[in-house]
Amino acid sequence: MAQSKSSCQYVPSDIQKTDVSLIHGRQVSSIFDGKIRVVAVDNVDFDIQQGQITAIIGESGSGKSTLLKLIYGLLEPQSGEIRYKGWLVPTRKDKLIPGHDAMKLVSQGFDDLNLYAKVWDNIASQLPNTNLDHKKSRTEEMLQRLKIDHLAQQRVADLSGGERQRVAIARALINEPEVLLMDEPFNQVDAAFRDDLQQDIRQIVDELGLTVILVSHDPAEVLAMADALIVMKQGKIVDLGSPESLYYTPRNPYTAILLAKSNVLTKNQALSIPIHTSEPIAIHQEWIDVVPDENGDFWIKNIRFRGFYKEYVIGNGTLSLHAIVNTPTPLPKNSPVKLHIKQHITFNN
Repeated sequence: MAQSKSSCQYVPSDIQKTDVSLIHGRQVSSIFDGKIRVVAVDNVDFDIQQGQITAIIGESGSGKSTLLKLIYGLLEPQSGEIRYKGWLVPTRKDKLIPGHDAMKLVSQGFDDLNLYAKVWDNIASQLPNTNLDHKKSRTEEMLQRLKIDHLAQQRVADLSGGERQRVAIARALINEPEVLLMDEPFNQVDAAFRDDLQQDIRQIVDELGLTVILVSHDPAEVLAMADALIVMKQGKIVDLGSPESLYYTPRNPYTAILLAKSNVLTKNQALSIPIHTSEPIAIHQEWIDVVPDENGDFWIKNIRFRGFYKEYVIGNGTLSLHAIVNTPTPLPKNSPVKLHIKQHITFNN
């Protein structure tokens, strides 16, 4: 991978910190002043490890894309600091052309692509003409790595969204950045082809030691490919950890809803299950067994087809729960039932 220059080239007063992660953020805030003052990122701390895929997830407006731009140096934080390899990330005030030298950003709109040029030219144009043999071989390598060598002579304008995404990634990688940043990389990729692209990115990370940071509003997209998750809500980081740990032991109810579409209950609602607790709880849909019972306190209000499974909507007049049907033939709508809760998560406020 290319060697990054220290930020003392751009921030002469900076002193390198040697005891921090690859990308290290402390007390970072970003505020947009206008008719309405918006705190897009609110005093967050984070650490991103080298050679991993880190996904920043959250609903629209949670501050995900703003945090990505802060990491890249497109935006300057109002407070706090972000460091890369211990050096401050230079921002617009430090560089004529913003963006960290060791990083490449792939935007969700493919803004950098020349739509009316061929795929080959879009990628090869990122290399100088000082060594034409290297330029040719390197371009061929990127085309093959992203599995788009058969598209080399087609115009970008004639490609699908998923094919354009692969071109944009190849274009970003050809100069061997150390960090690849991607903003909603699967938005324009057909659902049937997302998994292939995700696994190709995973393979590139494993082969090259690349560090990837991506933004997604759909956690289901990144659960299988990410090594770490940063969960954002209203500008704050509410959870950090591996996908598996955050799925099974989230620290915040928002994370349980985001990752598992979990049922989150207050202590009073939990009593009707019955679960006695002094704190809110979450019950993932797959943790509820539904058993027919003529004397049951709940009934099936609705059945929703979800493809390879069905979902019960279960109610008792005051409470509605969602459960995954794990029987070959679901019970009929309006059937009285009782619930068996296999496990739950308790949140400590």
